[in-house]
Amino acid sequence: MLAGGKSSRMGFNKAFIEFGDRRLIDATVDRLARLFPEVLIIADNLDLYAYLGMRVIPDLIPNSGSLGGIYTGLTAAAHPRAFFVACDMPFLSADLITLLVRDAENWDVVVPRVAGELQPMHAVYAKSCLPFIKEAIDVGKFKITGFFPRVKVKTIEETALRAVDPDLLGLMNVNTPHDLEKAEAIRRQRLSAAT
Repeated sequence: MLAGGKSSRMGFNKAFIEFGDRRLIDATVDRLARLFPEVLIIADNLDLYAYLGMRVIPDLIPNSGSLGGIYTGLTAAAHPRAFFVACDMPFLSADLITLLVRDAENWDVVVPRVAGELQPMHAVYAKSCLPFIKEAIDVGKFKITGFFPRVKVKTIEETALRAVDPDLLGLMNVNTPHDLEKAEAIRRQRLSAAT
């Protein structure tokens, strides 16, 4: 999980947003721990996240953005592939994550595409990507998808995604206060529908 962003559009650390009765990061760690044998948090402030009881790993290449976070996580991962997610996704879907992981075996990247846009912060990456990520960082190209043409990428299209997550809420993130308000409205609507 990438938790080292600056949260500049939100104005405060998104990982610690109170969402319902929990912080986003607590809910995300719990969800990931139920799905994977290893959960790593990529963040520079180790003390801030120590209470979660997971390995917290600082960026190997400072100031390299989310791409650097993926590089760090892949380097540290005990497994040949890793699922990466941002810390600001309130409706993570186990079914959606499982769909991506299930198809990862023969691919370097497995990434969802929604409305023609790739979702590289909710995707599976293989260690075989490491040299290409490093090359991109070394020349100052930090866009995550920039190295994709050099590796084998499987795109999971919207129809398949909606089959397991009809409203695609698992891909929603909260970058701004407006996004958070929208997510809160969805959460309240779900609660009232369940009662």
